Amino acid sequence: MALIAVSVAAAAQRPAPKHYYLALGDSLAYGVQPDKVARGLPPSAYNTGFVDLFAARLRARNPKLEVVNYACPGESTVTFVLGVCPWLAEGKKLHRSFGSAQAQAEAALAFLALHPGQVSPITVTLFGNDIIPEFDNCRDLLACAHSKGPKVIASFANRLGSILGRLRASAPGAEIIVTGAWNFDEEHPNLTTPLFRPLNAAMAREASRVHARFANPLPLFNIKRSVAIQRARLCVYTYICSKADPHPTDAGYRAYARAVIAASSYTS
Repeated sequence: MALIAVSVAAAAQRPAPKHYYLALGDSLAYGVQPDKVARGLPPSAYNTGFVDLFAARLRARNPKLEVVNYACPGESTVTFVLGVCPWLAEGKKLHRSFGSAQAQAEAALAFLALHPGQVSPITVTLFGNDIIPEFDNCRDLLACAHSKGPKVIASFANRLGSILGRLRASAPGAEIIVTGAWNFDEEHPNLTTPLFRPLNAAMAREASRVHARFANPLPLFNIKRSVAIQRARLCVYTYICSKADPHPTDAGYRAYARAVIAASSYTS
């Protein structure tokens, strides 16, 4: 009984999220899954992503929470700031329109300016469209990652840090959560998973600089077991085995949401 009382008391002391949860980023924040893309489904059908799951948990603390999801599939830190959203360029629709804004960053900062003190948390999911294209033309991915990786990560981290700094300046009291990467290589996970740790470490450092939190999905997607077990986990959590697509399945988005939930002061 004492343990239950302590748990209830701790939950009561947690802060409640504000009126708006602002979700920013790329296809992961949008909730993309390849079968839905192939069927041309509307944004409302992309409702099993980590943003939806995290919001459901947040509503236990604030039932009136409203999600503002500006995520753009294909977005990088460059297009986030400069525009134009690749998903919109393909004629597709967003969960939440940018309105007159030309870039996701512009839309986010404008929304924060219009709703001071009313937005928290903010999740930021940007990395895949910055990192993966840098290695598309590598004949030997491992050699290329070792030679180019540090410079690519450093450049990306600088851009991400600039974005986080602008968000923090516009929302000084908001809980900002940066979400991290996992390794989707099911063939040689023991060789390639260590390459993702510096990337996550760089994102965590940039988050820390602006007093933001970092959600690390790597231990959930890339468990330290045999190659067969690691591959089985990736086959369940992503479409990499069935469709050669690294986006999460429903189970994968649930795992990604667990990492975000664990990072948040509102739900952990």
